[in-house]
This record gives sequence, structure tokens and C-alpha cells, in this order.
Amino acid sequence: MKVSIFLLVIYCLIGCKQAPALDTTALHNGDLIFQTSTSAQSQAIQLATKSKYSHCGIVYKEGNDYFVFEAIQPVKATPLNQWIARGKDGHYVVKRLKDADKTLTEATLQKMKVVGKTFADKDYDLYFEWSDDKIYCSELIWKIYKEGAGVAIGHLQTLGEFDLSHPAVQQKLKERYGNNIPKNEKVISPAAMFNSDLLITVVEE
Repeated sequence: MKVSIFLLVIYCLIGCKQAPALDTTALHNGDLIFQTSTSAQSQAIQLATKSKYSHCGIVYKEGNDYFVFEAIQPVKATPLNQWIARGKDGHYVVKRLKDADKTLTEATLQKMKVVGKTFADKDYDLYFEWSDDKIYCSELIWKIYKEGAGVAIGHLQTLGEFDLSHPAVQQKLKERYGNNIPKNEKVISPAAMFNSDLLITVVEE
């Protein structure tokens, strides 16, 4: 029996491979993080916005742990390693305001968190409406930055400005809106934020 236990311990120490520890040394509070979602609507978002990235959130540090505040169902803070693992191939990109050292003071970050708390536990907005009743991923972080830091990251568009021609996009629109697609609805896409001139890339894995 003792031999069996000993062999089991040796096996776990040598044979069991653990995931490498996530390097968070380059991360700052308030960083934006992007990934390719594996959700059912991801392909449609990618095609319509001409971008590989379909989901995003804000990185916050609480104690020694990092979280991503994100709009899924419902809006919540997800441990960073879980958030990364949920994306396609574990790939992600972290971006930061070019003037973050000046703009994202402790007071500003605290205000952003206060704004974020007003959205916590709200339902995900499948219809991408520009309201605070429900909210989608890029809308959440756009509004947190705008209301909390006075910074508008990415240009607002209307739904009709996207490329809605692909069959996969049309199918998703049909599921959501039927024949009444709100092409004049104001929206902010992950792509618009990702491509903002206000940001620099600090991590890409």
C-alpha cells in the first residue's frame, strides 16, 4: 500500500503536466483585453466588422489576482486565466491608453470601477441596443472609459455601416431581428476599439 502511494506521488510530481503560470507583470489596471470568442455569434461579428477579435473586457487587479470585467451573461468579473482559456486557441491581445500613466490615476480607476458596478449583473444585450438596460462587451468598456475617465475609445457607428452581406451575418440578423434590422442603431464594435489610435499594444499571446 505504501509503495502504491509513493508511486502515485512520484507520478504526479513527474508525469502530471501543469499549465504554465500566467505572466501578469506587464498588465496594468484598466488595460483592455481582446480575444476571438468561441460563442455562436462570434463569426458573424468578425465578418461584419472585418476583424478577428469579437470579444473584449477590462483588466483589473484585486489583491494579487487579475480579473477581466466583461459583458457576458451576466456582466461580471472573470478570473483572467479563465477568460483567456475561454477564447479561441488561448490567444489574446492587451492594449493600453498611450497616456495611461497620466490619465488613469488611482482616482480615475476608482471612478471607472464605480461606473462598472452600475452594470454588474446586468443581462447581456443580444440586440446591441445603445441603452443601459442590457449591455454587450464593447459597449460596456466604452461606457466605463467614457463615463469614468472621460475618454472615448473607438468611433461609434451605426449597425448599417457594417458589412451585413455575408450569409452567416444575415442568418444571425434574421434570428435576432426578423425583417426589422435596426440599421440606424448606434453601436461600438470590438474592432473599432481595438483599432483606436488612442491605444498601444502591450501584450500579444
